[in-house]
Amino acid sequence: MLSLFNTLTREKEVFQPIHPGKVNMYVCGMTVYDYCHLGHARVMVVFDMVTRWLRASGYAVNYVRNITDIDDKIIKRALENGESINQLTQRFIDAMNEDAGALGVIRPDHEPRATEHVADMHALIARLVANGLAYPAPNGDVYYAVRKFDGYGKLSGKSLEDLRAGERVDVDPNKQDPLDFVLWKAAKADEPQDAKWASPWGEGRPGWHIECSAMSCHHLGAHFDIHGGGADLQFPHHENEIAQSEGANGQRYVNYWMHNGFIRVDNEKMSKSLGNFFTIREVLQKYDAEVVRFFILRAHYRSQLNYSDAHLDDARNALTRLYTTLKTVPPADVALDWSSPYASRFKAAMDDDFGSTEAMAVLFDLAAEANRQQSAALAGELKALAGVLGLLEREPNAFLQGGASEGDWDAARIEAAIAARKAARAAKNFAESDRIRDELTAAGIVLEDTAQGTGWRKL
Repeated sequence: MLSLFNTLTREKEVFQPIHPGKVNMYVCGMTVYDYCHLGHARVMVVFDMVTRWLRASGYAVNYVRNITDIDDKIIKRALENGESINQLTQRFIDAMNEDAGALGVIRPDHEPRATEHVADMHALIARLVANGLAYPAPNGDVYYAVRKFDGYGKLSGKSLEDLRAGERVDVDPNKQDPLDFVLWKAAKADEPQDAKWASPWGEGRPGWHIECSAMSCHHLGAHFDIHGGGADLQFPHHENEIAQSEGANGQRYVNYWMHNGFIRVDNEKMSKSLGNFFTIREVLQKYDAEVVRFFILRAHYRSQLNYSDAHLDDARNALTRLYTTLKTVPPADVALDWSSPYASRFKAAMDDDFGSTEAMAVLFDLAAEANRQQSAALAGELKALAGVLGLLEREPNAFLQGGASEGDWDAARIEAAIAARKAARAAKNFAESDRIRDELTAAGIVLEDTAQGTGWRKL
């Protein structure tokens, strides 16, 4: 039975979809004015994993991930580049899809763009105004009246008093209350025409928060099962989505809220200001895309994920061990039997809040046993279980020949690895000994153990 951690209740809960056998899920996607970064990679891979497991569990999943294609940053970048908003956003949508495809991310069932749903946003805002929860301001903006929504702060745990204490001194005079947020932004004279839409409140464009309320409700209805996104969106974006959607529709918006953890770089938060900000494309110049996917899934989705070359190198070595097993023991084509010992352990891990860390451990136990028994059936089960996570789907040589460059291994590095393997064997740490051997094998280096010691040759 699947259970997941619900950010709204701060508890792990048994998952019960609104409609038996069906799951409606919305995930906040990218604002497309630049190339996707590692934080985006984690969102895409994590919720791809969630979707895959739900489907493997027998659910029919309707997965929606939106695209924000109108935004202050988009307008600014398009003006700087001297191009239209559509030219800019389409270029980066194409790049996003290329990056996602490289990471093995299956396209969502629906990828709505904000600019396609402006009429839906108008309808939501009009209902909020009619319900007394929103008001047009003198400057042409329309604001949400936060204090009029009972329960604001229930997702983030923030109280209105705490929020009020953190107010800035330079409060917008157009707001009735400093906590209010914008639903509709009046057009500015210097903004391009393709950044403006007619509306009942004058020419302008939507605020960011109302976009997701409109798109999710359009595709999934006013009440659906799962809403996901990065932890940074919990407040204010998701908090405001709840206020908008429940305020307009008069019913519960989402049953289960899921948030993946932050990406850190060498134990510091990833940010452009620190100079430790990496795009997916930059990382893929150095590492195989499946290694990056493996690295993301090896950590639990709610944990912070620390990015470093050392961690990516370790992920590459670990994935090499799995592929080496499939090369050494060619897998049989097997159907998964969830009652088998390894599959049942894998299922129990994934059913416990998508515990991919424990599920990965099962894969390595299975690989070790497949090697020990030289069992094609166990190797086939390894390949099938990993496939549920979007891993080990290539021919082993396709990964192994590209996963390690022979030129990276000079004689000194090879001899150091042989010495480390010898020390591991002396300490009876055979798992580490095997790991080093597999890494060398993947690099095309064959070890030759003799009574005089260990020699090596390159294939």
